[in-house]
Amino acid sequence: MVLPAVAAAVAMALSPGVSAAEPEAAEGKSLVVMGDSYTANGTLETALGDLRPGRKPDVQSDCPHAPTSWPTQLGQSLGLTASGSSAAGDVVDVSCRGGALVTGPGVTVVHQTNRAVARGAFGPRTKAVLIQAGINDAWGDNDLRLRQTYADCVLDMVRGCGPEAAAQGRAADYRGLDGPRYAERLRAVVVYLHYIAPQARIVLVGYPETAPTGAQQWCVNIGGASAVQPRAGAMVQLWDRMDAAQRDAARILGVEFFDTRAATAGHGLCSPQPWIAGYLDPRSDWRGEPLHPIQRSDAAIAAGLRQLLTGGAR
Repeated sequence: MVLPAVAAAVAMALSPGVSAAEPEAAEGKSLVVMGDSYTANGTLETALGDLRPGRKPDVQSDCPHAPTSWPTQLGQSLGLTASGSSAAGDVVDVSCRGGALVTGPGVTVVHQTNRAVARGAFGPRTKAVLIQAGINDAWGDNDLRLRQTYADCVLDMVRGCGPEAAAQGRAADYRGLDGPRYAERLRAVVVYLHYIAPQARIVLVGYPETAPTGAQQWCVNIGGASAVQPRAGAMVQLWDRMDAAQRDAARILGVEFFDTRAATAGHGLCSPQPWIAGYLDPRSDWRGEPLHPIQRSDAAIAAGLRQLLTGGAR
């Protein structure tokens, strides 16, 4: 049980502009979702917009949610939102492109928690809070993240992107990514959620398979063809370490973990049927945002989460 004094202190730290009475007055929504672009998803046009010189993320305009994202499909399958409707229904999805646990190119999970509170998301009616974040954070001795690792390391066909690239400052330093550190970055939010939505199940949602565990190669899919980076250990390790860290953090924090890798197994970038979009790749989704899940992937994730939350009920 969370001590009232601790919960109040966390509430003040997370929501300095919200009085203690205001959050408690809300009945809450059944389903609340926080996360990054793997949660909100997007299109190729969305990704190209991110590349504008000097662009800085904007909380209001840069948080669109694709109609095929897994939270959207999950809400519809649970009957919490109407198919084809823009109405939020009994779901609050505050996931945002660039989202991170503590430091990223977009809003953090703490900021997303505040936004959800402002929308009356949490209360005694809240049944589940799903969080998918961490891949945009910096974890080790350098400040490099996923995007720089892909652009400056994976696409370097001369030097490659082997495990040594992290020490060389050419890839995100996955060596600092583990369960205790992940848990520490999320702990205050979890404590607050237990306080403000005491009946809710908190689930850390993993990331889809991009490459098999321990693989050394990475595929860049363009127009139906694949260019292979045979030395991509640093990139693969980042995803492998993230998966292990989320699992361990869930155990440390006493919350649940959803195995997204299992739900999307066999459909990484180098597979015959990738569920991760390439660049104008007809094998996946030619309009999909590169390196992000396509509709079939999000459907599998939504189905798995539905089974987890309902105990297998259909």
